[in-house]
Amino acid sequence: MTDPIYVTDALIAEDIDAYLEQHQQKSLLRFITCGSVDDGKSTLIGRLLYDSKMIFEDQLAALEADSKRVGTQGQEIDFALLVDGLAAEREQGITIDVAYRFFTTEKRKFIVADTPGHEQYTRNMVTGASTADLAVILIDARKGVLTQTRRHSFLAHLIGIKHIVLAVNKMDLVGYDKTVFDRIALAYRAFASEIGITNFTAIPISGFKGDNITALSDNTPWFKGPALIEHLETVEIGSTADEAKPFRLPVQWVNRPNLDFRGFSGQLASGKVKPGDAVRILPSGKMTTVDRIVTLDGDLDEAVAGQSVTLTLADEVDCSRGDVISAADAPPEAADQFEATLVWMADEAMIAGRAYWLKLATQSVSATIQQPKYEINVNTLDHLAAKTLELNGIGVVELSTDKPIVFETYGDNRTLGGFILIDKLTNATVAAGMLHFSLRRAQNVHWQATDIDRDMRASLKNQRPALLWFTGLSGSGKSTIANLVEKKLHRMNRHSFLLDGDNVRHGLNRDLGFTEADRIENIRRVGEVAKLMSDAGLIVITAFISPFRVEREMVRSMLPEGEFIEVFIDTPLAEAEKRDVKGLYKKARAGQLKNFTGIDSPYEAPENPEIRIDTTAMTPEEAADLIIDRLLG
Repeated sequence: MTDPIYVTDALIAEDIDAYLEQHQQKSLLRFITCGSVDDGKSTLIGRLLYDSKMIFEDQLAALEADSKRVGTQGQEIDFALLVDGLAAEREQGITIDVAYRFFTTEKRKFIVADTPGHEQYTRNMVTGASTADLAVILIDARKGVLTQTRRHSFLAHLIGIKHIVLAVNKMDLVGYDKTVFDRIALAYRAFASEIGITNFTAIPISGFKGDNITALSDNTPWFKGPALIEHLETVEIGSTADEAKPFRLPVQWVNRPNLDFRGFSGQLASGKVKPGDAVRILPSGKMTTVDRIVTLDGDLDEAVAGQSVTLTLADEVDCSRGDVISAADAPPEAADQFEATLVWMADEAMIAGRAYWLKLATQSVSATIQQPKYEINVNTLDHLAAKTLELNGIGVVELSTDKPIVFETYGDNRTLGGFILIDKLTNATVAAGMLHFSLRRAQNVHWQATDIDRDMRASLKNQRPALLWFTGLSGSGKSTIANLVEKKLHRMNRHSFLLDGDNVRHGLNRDLGFTEADRIENIRRVGEVAKLMSDAGLIVITAFISPFRVEREMVRSMLPEGEFIEVFIDTPLAEAEKRDVKGLYKKARAGQLKNFTGIDSPYEAPENPEIRIDTTAMTPEEAADLIIDRLLG
């Protein structure tokens, strides 16, 4: 066991450049501490920081000042003060999120993530684990394997952490009893084998007393090692395994400082690359060779997994942010339909059929999630039927993207197999996911090109295709005004078609109800039909409540720029309810209609519609004339 590095290392004073060079060459281990509440995660981290003496200067100064204030002898930092500091942070709510700490020894640098123990903050544990190489699962020796032990072990394994340390903590409170330790290790092994963890290292420790943290303890003569720090220093990590995989570089940005230089920058997700290597650009499939590997410190003869570089290519091929440069003879796949495991991280439940932004490596696309195939009970590992996923829920889903993405399975490549989902309106991250495989139907279905395109069809009709999307509350006058618009267009010899909300529910959407998920699917289907009709060169008119902005934007994204015209029939709720032509508001107020927009289901008014119609200020005839003037003007 080597001595830890001290903040006052003499080499800093003698040769700062040599000191920095020495530390720059060390490998970096990222690990997390996790487990149930009060298993001693913060105490363990405090012990690691205290024993390594590598803490940030401001922390050090504050702790030394406190040591002097309370009369601690010499310059030694009192471990209790450091633990108290971490406890204070926890009381302030900091460890509800992930708290990161840095320390180092002579052999290795470390970044440790202190993740929350409470089930409510499982999503934060997933965040901390997403970049970790190793997980320290803490167990209170007095309590044994608990629900959160199983939950965090399952998540760590799911996320792809290959190194697990079972730290049986608080051994001092059970008299350092070997029988207790053996019983816990045996129980954990039985559970671990069920979820696919085939190997782990069990260590009896006392975070508070320091037993088996930096060196083997005399209190556990029956334990032959290794001590925790020794194991963390020597566990095999790094890019060795990734370097053996085929070359992958997701393009982060195109670097073009002048007309004579065009480079493609990013971090190697796997493999190696040298000048002269044949590469393939995906998803286009174009092939070329690497000309140079450029860094700020000069050109390299080779780049390996984990390095950030800029590649120049021998040919002027089309390549941009989001593309992947790969080994020519072993490219990854590209697809637009997948099965994936999803960890839901938002307070609002997942909505099947809703479109979210999906970010994978440097790629960003629109993705739609289907109803979960099943939800996973991480305590029993049972597969449960589910229509949605709630906060911290874990399930297997199918999803589709609006265009193909370059990917590999998460088990093969965490960079090209892991993704996040982002709410399109709030920009909040709502889920983390891991791709299993592309769906076979995505590989067997191809777009069939036709000789007659939408421009030719529109030219035959002597008009420009458009989609007039009427939205507003029930009773606002959408159908009345939309019908007048079509009548006027017909008299002008324009080719149009009106899709009315009630009418499509008699046929195309007769299987859908009025839940939030069904409303989303209703709009998705109508959007696809409207797109086909606009491809035929028609002026399409729709009259739907379409209460959610994100679904209206989804339909907008289906059409060419400028063809989607949002028409907001702006009628106050009180006025719409006063009209109540169909008697629906009366039923909703009486509790006879559930999920009725404006009463017990929200309506999200357009923020920047192309056309706004105030039905309290103009007649339907005037509204129709205004819409046609805007459409044809």
